[in-house]
Amino acid sequence: MKGPAWRHEGEEPDYRFTLANERTFLAWIRTALAVLAGGVLLEQFATRLQPRLLVSAIALLMCALAAALCVLAYRRWRANEIAMRRKGALPATAALAVLAAGLFLVAVLLLGLVLWLSL
Repeated sequence: MKGPAWRHEGEEPDYRFTLANERTFLAWIRTALAVLAGGVLLEQFATRLQPRLLVSAIALLMCALAAALCVLAYRRWRANEIAMRRKGALPATAALAVLAAGLFLVAVLLLGLVLWLSL
């Protein structure tokens, strides 16, 4: 018996649904990579934004958001796989709220920095 125990529960889902679930997982991972790249770019290339400590804190927030999205993406993929095997309803996810709230916070902070820089 290889793999986690939940992989042997219930019935094997239709491969099309399994592949769709994997594509969704990969889309979340791509989103996390984009947020991570944005954080690195902000830290390395936004040299005109001040104070530097706040810019670094925003970059760190973006990196932490990317890490959280990776964890949430895996948990969502796994929960969906289990639900499909048990022929249950797909569970809700907190990933959308985390992404929206995190990016909203980053956008507001960056907007404040850019406005402050233009004064």
